[in-house]
Amino acid sequence: MPDKSRRKFLRHSAMISTAAALGPAAVARAATDSEYFRIATEETFGTSEVYDATAAFIAGNPTDEVGLGLPPKAASLTQQLLDLGDGRLAAMDAGRIDMQLLSLWSPGVQIFGPQQGTELAKHTNELLAAAIGEHPDRFAGLTTIAPQDPAAAAMEIERGMSTLKLNGVLINSYTKGEYLDDRKFWPIFEAAQANDATIYMHPRKPPPQMYAPFADYSMDSPMWGFHAEASTHAIRLLLCGVFDEFPKLRIALGHMGEGLPFWLDRFDKIAAREQLTTIKRKPSDYFRDNFVITTSGMFWDPILELSLKVLGPERILFGVDYPFAPSDAGTRWLDDAPISHENRRMIYEENARRVFHIR
Repeated sequence: MPDKSRRKFLRHSAMISTAAALGPAAVARAATDSEYFRIATEETFGTSEVYDATAAFIAGNPTDEVGLGLPPKAASLTQQLLDLGDGRLAAMDAGRIDMQLLSLWSPGVQIFGPQQGTELAKHTNELLAAAIGEHPDRFAGLTTIAPQDPAAAAMEIERGMSTLKLNGVLINSYTKGEYLDDRKFWPIFEAAQANDATIYMHPRKPPPQMYAPFADYSMDSPMWGFHAEASTHAIRLLLCGVFDEFPKLRIALGHMGEGLPFWLDRFDKIAAREQLTTIKRKPSDYFRDNFVITTSGMFWDPILELSLKVLGPERILFGVDYPFAPSDAGTRWLDDAPISHENRRMIYEENARRVFHIR
């Protein structure tokens, strides 16, 4: 038996043995574990180098990035982010996650100047490739880029996909207050399409020009600001014509599409009324053809049911949002969700393998 299969067999055998002592319900869940290979697609990591550079940036530029802060390096959350070894693997096993698709902690390298951002991106990608090399059956990863230097970012996409054998691209939304619909960033899209690299667009706190209304009630982060910011960015991409120029470009959005599946019909009606002739198709057409969404942090049957109806099962991928959300909550929810076995397998595994070239 190959090592990979043997390890999976041993993990599931241990689960079933433990479950037998807990009763029939636990045995049923352990049996379900053997049916699925669970790939979690929005799973965050950090590096000491980026952490230290961010801390230095905050100290030297306290007003450049509104709302930017860091937990202490010794904090439990920070240590979970920095761990690409035994601690993370143990947490994955406890949460019944077979593989994580790793992406750099937001805002990543996008707060720095072009040269520093590019250098940190390259170093991060090399560390990530090394971690994947140590655990190829447990980790896959996304290429970090610094959009503040579009030409260098395009080259890093090529290196990440071809040389480092990474699985896609990670962009933490806007850079220095600028969004990717600006044509100066489009070499990034050209490189992503050329390398068949899906761009995972992770949210950030709102930029300075829209931050003030989000400053109160913890609204600037996962409560609301992340989703308002990322969905705004995605809508700009839907309306700017980038998918007419790069028809095979694919964008992944977390948190069940940052709310956009709910709005697709209204986008189409308003776009038609406003006569948006700069794009060739309806916004919903681009969303269905050029976007996929993940379940990260959104373990709720009604939004899954809506997304299945609006997008279809082939455009939904499983994600947890580790360590910001508990893995076992995500797997328990999807195991019990009122969907077919075939759709569950697509969401857990098959879509991620296709979209992010995971073997």
